[in-house]
Amino acid sequence: MNEEKTVQELLDMLYTMISDAWGVPLVNEKCVIERDKVLDLLDEIKNRFPSELSEAQRLTSARGEFIANAKREAEQIRKVAEERAKQMVDEQEVVRMAKQRSASLVSAAEAKSAELRKVANDYADDTLRRTEEAISAALGEVRQSRSRFRSASASVMKNPSVLQIEEE
Repeated sequence: MNEEKTVQELLDMLYTMISDAWGVPLVNEKCVIERDKVLDLLDEIKNRFPSELSEAQRLTSARGEFIANAKREAEQIRKVAEERAKQMVDEQEVVRMAKQRSASLVSAAEAKSAELRKVANDYADDTLRRTEEAISAALGEVRQSRSRFRSASASVMKNPSVLQIEEE
C-alpha cells in the first residue's frame, strides 16, 4: 500500500471496500471481500497508528505549551497594564497637587501684588503730599520775600538816601 496515506485515509479506503463489497445472496448483513487487501490495509493502519498517535500527542503537548506561554504573556501584559495604570493615576495625582499648589502660589502672589500696589500708592501719595507741603511752604516764603522786597523797594523809592547809606 501507499505509505504516504494517513490513518484516516486508510480507514476511509477500508470503509469504501466494505461498503462496495458484494453481498452474500439471501443474507444482507454478510459480504464478500478480498481478505489480503483488507489485511494489508489493517497492517498499514496498525503501522501508521503509533506515528500519528505520537504526532497527535506532540501536537497536544505543543498546544498545551502554547497555551501556557500565551497565559504567561497575558499575565505579563496584565501586570504591565496595571503598573502603567497605577503610574498614570500617580502622575494624575502629582499633576492635581501641582495645579493646586500653583493656584495657591498664584493666589498668594496676587494678594502680595495687591498689597505692594497699596503700599506703593500710599508711599507715592505721602511723597506727593509732603512735596506739596514743601512747595506750599516755599511759596509762602517766596511771597513773604516778595512782600519784603516790595516794601524795601517802596522805602527806597521814597527815600533814595537810605540805599546809599546801606551801600557804604
